[in-house]
Amino acid sequence: MPLPEPHPTSTAVVTGASSGIGAHIARELARRGHGLCLVARRTEKLDELAAELRGRGVRIEVLGADLSERSARSNLLERIHDLGLVPEVLVNNAGFSTLGRIARSDPEAEMRMIEVDVVAVVDLCSRVLPGMVERHRGAVLNVASTAAFQPLPGQAGYGGCKAFVLSYTHSLAGELRGTGVSATVLCPGPVDTDFGETAGFTREEATGALPSFMWEPPEAVARAGVEGMAAGRVVVIPGAVNRVGAALGYLTPRRLLVRLLAARHPGVRRN
Repeated sequence: MPLPEPHPTSTAVVTGASSGIGAHIARELARRGHGLCLVARRTEKLDELAAELRGRGVRIEVLGADLSERSARSNLLERIHDLGLVPEVLVNNAGFSTLGRIARSDPEAEMRMIEVDVVAVVDLCSRVLPGMVERHRGAVLNVASTAAFQPLPGQAGYGGCKAFVLSYTHSLAGELRGTGVSATVLCPGPVDTDFGETAGFTREEATGALPSFMWEPPEAVARAGVEGMAAGRVVVIPGAVNRVGAALGYLTPRRLLVRLLAARHPGVRRN
């Protein structure tokens, strides 16, 4: 199977594991018997999750790291090896979004988003995949968004980041065919986590911009991602409505789509 069987010296590395989808992916992998290396900036949240998951009888390690910093990423694999562990699953979930018009954006925040949402994905894949390919076993799950299938005025940088992750993972899957290593991209629609509030949405804006039937619970999104990775699927879009929406976003003429999205997005309208 594309998802390697758990082993005492193997580990699943989950970035952005302190909350939301990342925490639920960690729970789903632990439920399947995988040991975990939990990676995020907020180690207090990771410690809480680790205490919960150790009750399932799996090895859990907490690795605090700010993935916007290249030095933090460059020594992450060495830190894992120093624990006597081999990463056989890599989940690139860490990410965040800015909000608003680019003309009024904070350049530092935009660059930090690209470091976490794009550069960290490439950096960690480039470091972890050689060992996986050499061992002929491993699985990568990159977390994107249905925003990857369309432009996103009001969150232009975020939409562009996720479009990159989608394309990058498609290419990875093509390169890895026949190696025993798989690559999957998870593209959720709206999910009820603190992601939107961190980006700057009010709850009223978030729920008002998208109808309730598009929203998926984070545990269902995490389960779909891990099941898709285990099945060797390249693209996973949780929820039938979101799959239809992604297809429509991809096929609708950009000139019309951008006008409609710009008229509705809170990040454009509030300005």
